[in-house]
Amino acid sequence: MSFLSNIFGHKAQRAKLEPLYGATIAAGRDPAWYREGEVPDTVDGRFDVIAALFTLLLLRLEHDGDAAHKQSVLLAELFIEDMEGSIRQLGTGDLMVGKRVGKMMGALGGGLTVFRQALEGDGDFDAVVVRNVFHEAPPSDAAVGFVSGRLRRFHDGLAALPTAEILAGTVPAS
Repeated sequence: MSFLSNIFGHKAQRAKLEPLYGATIAAGRDPAWYREGEVPDTVDGRFDVIAALFTLLLLRLEHDGDAAHKQSVLLAELFIEDMEGSIRQLGTGDLMVGKRVGKMMGALGGGLTVFRQALEGDGDFDAVVVRNVFHEAPPSDAAVGFVSGRLRRFHDGLAALPTAEILAGTVPAS
C-alpha cells in the first residue's frame, strides 16, 4: 500500500465515523446540561460535557477490545482535529494551540481513567463528575445529581446498543 493510499484510506475511515462523532457533540450541546445541570455555558463548560460524553463512548468501545480499537483511535483523532479547529476559531495563536490541545487531551486521558474506575465500582461517580465537569466547584447537589444521572443514562444506553449501531452514529438519549 502506498503512502498516499494510507492517508486517503485513513481519511475515508474517519469520515465513516463522523455521524457518531457529530451525534456525540450534539448530545453535549443539549441546553439541559447548562440549564438544569447548571454546567457553565462557556467554552470550557461545553468542552467538559462533551469530553465526559466522549469518554463514556470510548469506554463503551473499549469493551469490544481489538474489534473496536481502530474506531476508537479514529474517533480520538476526530476529537483532536475538531478541538484544534475550535481553538483556532477562537483566535488562539499558533504557539498556544498545541499547549491547549495537549491540556485537553490530558483531561480526556485522565477522564478515561477516573470514569472507568468509577463505573467499575472503584470510585465515586458523583465525585468524578464534580472533578471533571464542575472542577471542584459544583453550583448545587441537584446540579451534580442531574449531570451524573444523565451521564449514567448515556453510559447505560451505550451498553445496551450493538456496536454496529453505535459506529453507524446512534447514541442514546440521556
